[in-house]
Amino acid sequence: MGGTVRLIVLAFIESLATILVEGAVYFFAHERLGFSNAGNLSLALVFGAMYVVGATSSQRAAARGGERRLLLATAISQVVVLTLLALRPLPGTLFAGQAVMGLLFGLKWPVIESYFSAGHDPRSAARAVGRFNLSWCSALPVALAAAGPLIAWREGALFATGAALAGANLLLIVRLPASPAHLPSDHPARPDAEQVRRLGRLLVAARWLMLAAYSAMWILRTLLPSVFSELGVGVSGATALSGLLDVARLTAFIVLGFWTAWHGRRAGLLAASGLLSVGFLMVLFAPNLPAVLIGEAIFGWATGQIYYAALYYAMVVQNAAVSAGGGHEAMIGLGFAVGPAAGLAGVALKPLLGRELVGVLAVAGVVLGACFVQAIRSLRLAGPQRKRSE
Repeated sequence: MGGTVRLIVLAFIESLATILVEGAVYFFAHERLGFSNAGNLSLALVFGAMYVVGATSSQRAAARGGERRLLLATAISQVVVLTLLALRPLPGTLFAGQAVMGLLFGLKWPVIESYFSAGHDPRSAARAVGRFNLSWCSALPVALAAAGPLIAWREGALFATGAALAGANLLLIVRLPASPAHLPSDHPARPDAEQVRRLGRLLVAARWLMLAAYSAMWILRTLLPSVFSELGVGVSGATALSGLLDVARLTAFIVLGFWTAWHGRRAGLLAASGLLSVGFLMVLFAPNLPAVLIGEAIFGWATGQIYYAALYYAMVVQNAAVSAGGGHEAMIGLGFAVGPAAGLAGVALKPLLGRELVGVLAVAGVVLGACFVQAIRSLRLAGPQRKRSE
């Protein structure tokens, strides 16, 4: 198996294992443990907070022991934690397990991103990021479609499957090079100082939008079980239908991987911010199932567009270092935490506003609005594109 193929398979399997904890676990908690919206939001908040800790520590951990060794340590730990959860899937152990898994995933994903992108010039970096995006995102709807039957079949099956997948990835990790090879900082294919400055502004804007996207996404991930339940959709159908968001995101990755005109341009990020808001509102307040699904598709496309831009600009500006992926994943983790925290604050406003979703929208609107303002400010500072940034 070639190096690129090995990385693609590794990212696909890792994503399968990840989404069983990141996404499907809220359906498990709602169905098997009777978690309320507030309970699921609290679970997500714990996961997100620890994900930030892992992502911001990833560079230091990799520098201390090497990238491959860090991946091996996190995969082994993942097998142990998920096996324990499979044996004792109780509310207390679920919260503890989510905290540890958040830390492990935060440590792991920046390293995988660095292996994909290292050694590429700006043009080929876009293709490398595209391969990475297709690898992990194509696994999400598969995992969510399988999650419902697993939850319905046996209490610990969801976590046992995740442990088995993490164990399988050990066979791929041991064959990776000890560390990925990066372009020299003075390589002629590296962008010049002015290009780096402008792309850096676009990176800042994309990261603000990614914070908004992942905050909104994790509100949706935790509330979708009750949204589908109110529409009369059972757990197996609900987990599968929740994957439409990821199908739309995968579609965005495919299109943006082939169509490169968005590189270095501001318009795409501005459009994505509008689509993000429309899709978010449709999912939470649509009166019927078709409208919810349309909202998922719009929201998923927007998050894909934002994610691709943020990771591409990070890898070009920071030469595919683990710290580039660490900063990228830290913003994702912050969204994992900020979104549920905003959701919990919104739930607490129910006595004043009369409905949980109205409270959630009120608080989320403040958070998303602040992110949009900062993103627009960075886009203005970037200025119009003067020459190709590739």
